[in-house]
Amino acid sequence: MKIVDTYHLCGVSKYLMKIPEKFKPLSTIISAIIIFTLATFSITEAFTDENTEKEMIIAKTVEYLKEKRVRANEDILKIIANTVYEESQQYDLDYRLILAVMKVESNFRHNAISRKGARGLLQIKPALAKHIAKDAGVQVRGVKCLYEPEKNIKIGVNYLSKLMDMFENLYSALHAYNLGPAKVKKTHTTDDNVPITRFTKKVLKEYQQMILILPDPEGQQDSSD
Repeated sequence: MKIVDTYHLCGVSKYLMKIPEKFKPLSTIISAIIIFTLATFSITEAFTDENTEKEMIIAKTVEYLKEKRVRANEDILKIIANTVYEESQQYDLDYRLILAVMKVESNFRHNAISRKGARGLLQIKPALAKHIAKDAGVQVRGVKCLYEPEKNIKIGVNYLSKLMDMFENLYSALHAYNLGPAKVKKTHTTDDNVPITRFTKKVLKEYQQMILILPDPEGQQDSSD
C-alpha cells in the first residue's frame, strides 16, 4: 500500500506559514484541501493496485481451469475463480489451497456427488451445509443448492477455516475435512504426530503444483523468475 509523502506535505505547510497573517485562514483551507487530495489519491492508487492483483489472479485461475479441461462454461469458471478468491481473502487462506482441495474432492466438477452423499465442488454433505450455512452467509433450500459453485465454495471455505482454527495445523485440518472433526483427535497438533493420509498427501501435492503455476496472493514473485 502506498503511503502519503508526509515530507512534502510538511514542505507545503512551511511554505504556507510564510503567507501574510490576513491570508492565513485561506492558507489553512488550501493546506487542508492539498492534504485531503493527496491522501485520497494515495488510497485510490492502493485500491486500484489491489483490484489489479485480484483481476490478475482470477484471470490466471480461469486459465488454469481451462487447461484442466473443466467442463463448465466461461461464466461458471469466472464464478468459481472469483468466489475462491473472495472467500480466501475473507478467511485468510491461500486460494491455491482451496483449489487443491477442490481438485482432489471433485476434480472441479460442480455437479459431483459421492457415494456418501457429499455434493459439489468441495463435496459438502447436506447435514453440514444446514449446520454452517448461516455462518457462511448462504441460504440452503434443498440439496440442489450445493451444486451451485458460489454457495458450495462459501460453505466449504468457511468449514475449512473453522478446522484450521480448531486443529491449528494443516495436516489435521485436511484430515478432519475428509473424515469429519469428530474422528480426528485434537492431540494431532505437533509435527511429530500429524496424520499423513492419502487425502492429505494428494491435496498437498496439488497445492505444491499450484504454487508453482498460479500467482502468489501476496504479490511476491519467485526469485527464480
